[in-house]
Amino acid sequence: MKHGWLQSFATALKLGLLSFGGPTAHIGYFREEYVNRKRWLDDRSFADLVALCQLLPGPASSQVGIAIGWMRAGWLGSLAAWIGFTLPSAAILAAFAWVRSSVPGAADAGWLRGLELAAVAIVASAVLGMGRTLAPDKPRVAILVATAAAVLLLPYAWTQVAAIAAAGAVGFALKRGAPPAAEAQPPAAAAGGRSGATALLLLFAALLVGLPIAREAGALPPLLSLFESFYRAGSLVFGGGHVVLPLLEREVVPSGWVSAESFAAGYAATQAMPGPLFTFASYLGADSHGWTGAVVATVAIFLPGYLLVIGALPFWQSLRRIAGVAHVVYGINAAVVGLLLAALYDPLFTGAVTSSADFAIAAALYALLAFWKLPPWALVGIAALTGAAAFGW
Repeated sequence: MKHGWLQSFATALKLGLLSFGGPTAHIGYFREEYVNRKRWLDDRSFADLVALCQLLPGPASSQVGIAIGWMRAGWLGSLAAWIGFTLPSAAILAAFAWVRSSVPGAADAGWLRGLELAAVAIVASAVLGMGRTLAPDKPRVAILVATAAAVLLLPYAWTQVAAIAAAGAVGFALKRGAPPAAEAQPPAAAAGGRSGATALLLLFAALLVGLPIAREAGALPPLLSLFESFYRAGSLVFGGGHVVLPLLEREVVPSGWVSAESFAAGYAATQAMPGPLFTFASYLGADSHGWTGAVVATVAIFLPGYLLVIGALPFWQSLRRIAGVAHVVYGINAAVVGLLLAALYDPLFTGAVTSSADFAIAAALYALLAFWKLPPWALVGIAALTGAAAFGW
């Protein structure tokens, strides 16, 4: 459709400015806008698209928007949809990183300490909520605990990849023989284009394998090393949102790119932003490598999800028939909660909670979030004001 990419951009920008609440809430915003208001697709196609994006690694809500943009206006539509949804929070978080590192005394401000404590409360709530949903039985609780223990006891980059792979294998073994998922109707406009889709999937795999090899060989300059770290993190995250936290922490804190305190403050600030939580990468890239680093990190972390969703759409109907795919995800989902539990302890809790006052504030913030159902963006505001009052501006 003529100018369809402009419509995709404008609609996605509106959603990027107004979609608070994380990936699950984003799906509700998307359905209201794309199905009810715009009528660009029907409920059945939208539900199938959401199911596909939940199955793939990457930021699920962003992938839904990318796919709708592609279905609306091809390549330009998909890029316009991604830029529109991502730009507002990415720009604000990159600017926040610059202020924190450039303004004298900003890093020690009490309101930033409050943000670090908010991050503890938010991730604790996410661990419990995701645990109830993704690890509701003894086998998956065992996978969760084993993953957390492995990551904490063996703090190496390969540990997370190995833990995810092992959890997938265990999930497949536990669910072997279960009936396959019911066949679903593929999203409209997803048929055809299999040669181009295959090329995108091959590019995804080539970058995932080739970049780490080149980095180990010392063939990557600093910005490409940054790209490799964030691309790998974006390639291994199932479910998006909070799950990316431990993967990014292992990439940027031990390497010295970002301090544990800055990491926690940036993650808390991300909770106050509309749009995708993956724009936390914009903050980390800016904090470690300036404005150029913000762009590189943002593109790198979203690129795997982009390649996968556009590459998988033409194959969706066949993919849904494979029972083993869902069985592998059964184990992986429990493992990612374990990764998040490990990150809750280190670096968030160990870095932010250093006194009785810190613990009391974090506990109160958790209660507001979990029992009073305060939205995360409001919690962040309260945490900043509380930190300023308790520890000084």
